[in-house]
Amino acid sequence: MQTSDHSVPGAAPIDHPAAVAAETAVFVALLKDADLDTPVPGCPGWTLTDLARHTGSVQRWFSVLLNGRIQEPPLTRDVELALPERADGYADWLAASAAVAAEAFAAGDPAAPMWAWGADQHARFWARRMHMETLLHRVDAEVALGLTPRIDRAAAVDGVAEFLTNLPFATRFAPKVAELRGTGEAIRFRCTDGDEEWLVGLRPDGFGLESAEPGQVAAQAEVAGAAADLLLLVYGRLDRQAEAFSCEGDDALLAHWVTNSEF
Repeated sequence: MQTSDHSVPGAAPIDHPAAVAAETAVFVALLKDADLDTPVPGCPGWTLTDLARHTGSVQRWFSVLLNGRIQEPPLTRDVELALPERADGYADWLAASAAVAAEAFAAGDPAAPMWAWGADQHARFWARRMHMETLLHRVDAEVALGLTPRIDRAAAVDGVAEFLTNLPFATRFAPKVAELRGTGEAIRFRCTDGDEEWLVGLRPDGFGLESAEPGQVAAQAEVAGAAADLLLLVYGRLDRQAEAFSCEGDDALLAHWVTNSEF
């Protein structure tokens, strides 16, 4: 099952199932030698155990959805997790979760229609979403352990596009998103290590990505940075005032975005 980036014209295809496996393998290796009681700054109140449990649980839940090719929102998120009895079993359990996901990916057609909470109502939505979940929490684990994360640029570009494309649909579990309205203002997110950019328009009835050639539409606020840093910005892992970014325009508008776009 291979998926590609449908939101960034000209972007190289990304094999999301393979990326899930690769990210999980790095995450598992981190857990093998770590104190699983280590706090995770990117997820306040969580330890590495909580982070591993969440990531593997998401992989297993998404796999259930994929195997069932569901056509409407599920009534429950309860699935058989087979959680380990001991904390030191979480590394192997997370590896097994990725194996469950790999089986689900291999068993179906990524273009098969199915329900998804976001914009793309096909099975490929879940592989792409799982990739981002796994990548982000691998980064969270590295930061918790005092390591400097590395994020593949193509994956970061895909991740920013995926986040901004699907955020308007996230109100069911991120209610503040409903506050992202305006009177026609626009925010630009621009890569400094490539030519990708995303223009988000805020309207009285909501918000969404605008179709425009790079630089052709004025924005009331702009954040520019490397793709990997922009990915961490939209997910709340980096502050817009960090040295990694150059911000221009209406800072109150950017603050409004940050306050209400938490995923």
